[in-house]
Amino acid sequence: MMRGLLFSLFAGVALAQTDVESSRAIHPFAKFKNLASGANTTSITTSAPTATRPPLECFQVAEPVLTPSGATRRDTSQPPALAPADQKPIEAAADSASASSPCAVVLMEHTFANSYGSPFVGQYTPPKCDFDHVVINFTTLVSGRQFDRTGVMYLGDNEVWRTSTAEPTSYGIRWEWLKDMTAFQSLWKQPQTLIFDLENIVDNTYTGLLSTTLTATFFKAAGKPKANGGPSHPADLIIPISQRLGTAGKPSQFVYPAQQATNTVADFPRNANRAVFTVDVKGQGNEEFWWSNVPQSAAHAFEATYGEYPGYSPFREVQVLVDGHLAGVSWPFPVIYTGGVVPQLHRPIVGIQAFDIGEHEIDISPFLPLLCDGKAHTFEIKIVGLVDDGKSAATLSTTTDDEWYITGKIFVWLDEQRSVTTGTLGNLDPTPPVITLSQHLTQNATGANETLDYNLFVSRKLTITSHVKTQTTQGAVTWSQLLMYSNIGGVSNFGNNNLNAFGISGADAATGPSTTYATSYVYPLFSNSTFDVAPQGNLSLWAQVDQGLHVEVSGDVVFPTGLEGFVATGLLPAKDIIKGSVVSTWRNGTASYYRPGDNSYSTGTGRTHQVFSFGGINTSGHVSELYHRDVSAYNDTVTADQVKIAGRDVTV
Repeated sequence: MMRGLLFSLFAGVALAQTDVESSRAIHPFAKFKNLASGANTTSITTSAPTATRPPLECFQVAEPVLTPSGATRRDTSQPPALAPADQKPIEAAADSASASSPCAVVLMEHTFANSYGSPFVGQYTPPKCDFDHVVINFTTLVSGRQFDRTGVMYLGDNEVWRTSTAEPTSYGIRWEWLKDMTAFQSLWKQPQTLIFDLENIVDNTYTGLLSTTLTATFFKAAGKPKANGGPSHPADLIIPISQRLGTAGKPSQFVYPAQQATNTVADFPRNANRAVFTVDVKGQGNEEFWWSNVPQSAAHAFEATYGEYPGYSPFREVQVLVDGHLAGVSWPFPVIYTGGVVPQLHRPIVGIQAFDIGEHEIDISPFLPLLCDGKAHTFEIKIVGLVDDGKSAATLSTTTDDEWYITGKIFVWLDEQRSVTTGTLGNLDPTPPVITLSQHLTQNATGANETLDYNLFVSRKLTITSHVKTQTTQGAVTWSQLLMYSNIGGVSNFGNNNLNAFGISGADAATGPSTTYATSYVYPLFSNSTFDVAPQGNLSLWAQVDQGLHVEVSGDVVFPTGLEGFVATGLLPAKDIIKGSVVSTWRNGTASYYRPGDNSYSTGTGRTHQVFSFGGINTSGHVSELYHRDVSAYNDTVTADQVKIAGRDVTV
């Protein structure tokens, strides 16, 4: 399917399950992985591994990140600096009362073996150097057999990063990831309990030990990112919405729906002038491949031939509520982790966001007249799907299947301590979503359900406007969202084959007397996948997966946009006034897998191609491409790789 057409159609489906043993409920697609857990399941190629073969370097394609060296690649182990040859590294800033900047700190050196319920716990002390930027480097080495695993990093009760691991080969894999953590500067300035939760199992079957190193580099950066479409200064305060188990050295995520994801905040600051809620979510078990689930009424349609399908539809909405009122929503990006669909799709190029799961920003500043009244307030995160009547009527569900890992945070900017924010709260009755569903089951001559076809469309518009008076400003403050969802789905071959065209598009905006924020996003996914088990037990998998992501953002963002490194190194066009950034990427893969019924061996092939573009948007809407990568891989080998920085070829 052509790229432009797919962006208009969207798409999605999956045929594998990760972290099966960690879930109370098991997605039917997990049986693919259970069947594939025999001999040599971690080997992509048919050749035997050698003892001298170096570990495979895995990577997620992404824009550079700002480090003391400038705009630095974080998606490969190649030399990192991308600044021009005549550009000196960012100068170290000295503070007469402290050590010079930059300075690096090793936060963790740890091997995760049987680590369910046993996270790494360490004590962080701020370094003795002046800094306004923080970047972490997470490096992992693993060999053997292992599922992909979920990693979550906390500073106290606050989740600051969610990642996942690559599935290893027998001869080993390695990857590293650089992440700008400057948004959490208020936490880095104080001592913290650092908790890194990476749940792993090692036994006679799953042999991969995850050897990890986590470092942080603190430095002063040149340039003024705020003037170039980057973030405003980091929030003065970050309030966790979590289980708040950091003092006990435990992970603070909620496990939903078994646990209600809610906190009551008794001391929300009365001098807040802006507040943004961000959500971290990851589906597990029957919810990992939520975007491939079927309408609830069809969950048992193929039970006789395939098994029970997960339900609540292939639509999910993450809701943020303030005192029970809907403040905003996130329709999550469908991350496919490294065991998803067919494992051979993901080495060495892992899926979009597989190493860095994105957070959605919801500006709750219109609620400040309520939140700043000195009383206790309740914040809640819910995730819902759809329930239907088996025909064309569908409504939002009140829950989902098991399970979701959830945390949230409130980033708060403050006025002087004695000021009090007041105002008039706007209308809190959002319009419900519009849902259109059609579905059709067909039977063969014996009456067995053979195919299911469904079309699902959802749209939602949400707007809240309040009058807010802070210490220095007053006026209308608005948060608005417009979202559309489409899934043209089909299940055939008595439940074994899937073909889907899936997608989400949306536009969010926050406006006020001193704040402007806007983002638009498109998440298309197309998947055609087949599964077959012969009478003698021979297992065959095949899939084609095309996935894209297009995100534009401008104004007062919470998280770094990626422009920071280009500002600091002077790589932005001097004639342009950059107001925002744009990320656009497309990833196409085809893979197959075969394993005989006696588990004596396994073979597989995988081919992946990804094109990635990152640029700055000027005030007239023109995009200056700053980073471009076009990379292809076959089995374990990168076959072509072209990188451009500000239009100039870079050696890979």
